[in-house]
Amino acid sequence: MKFLSKIVGVFVLFSLFSTGVYAQDSTRVKVITIVESIVPMGAGRSRIIEHQEDINVGDFTTKRNNGKKSKQGSIKRQNAKIDQLSETKLLNFYSGLGINFQNIASNDALISAKINEMLAKGWKLNFVTSGVESNAGETDAYGIFITRLFFSQTFDPNE
Repeated sequence: MKFLSKIVGVFVLFSLFSTGVYAQDSTRVKVITIVESIVPMGAGRSRIIEHQEDINVGDFTTKRNNGKKSKQGSIKRQNAKIDQLSETKLLNFYSGLGINFQNIASNDALISAKINEMLAKGWKLNFVTSGVESNAGETDAYGIFITRLFFSQTFDPNE
């Protein structure tokens, strides 16, 4: 019986120690956006965009009173723009002759390399979402295919 109580005691101490270690960890999220142009003749711009600085969302958030009054008018959109970002050039979906499958495969290689780079840095890819605004007819020659990669990373805020 003494032996069993020692095992339970060690288990409880280990559990408390483990909980304390993990309770210090925090999680951060990073979004990387991929924009691929759907413009005939390859005239568009395609990029992988990654922000390189953080922003305080509270600086751009207001509360409504009674669901009607808001101070959003006092917040300037230009103040939400960050200056530090990275751009990785991608190829456009279209070339002079139409859809260019070599360009698509090349973009896949670049996007895969970016994801592998993030994984090597300790980020975890949680989910992906995408959307498209494509050619809406003869008078609309513009469009984009946008993909957002949502990563998370656990870190110790004390370090």
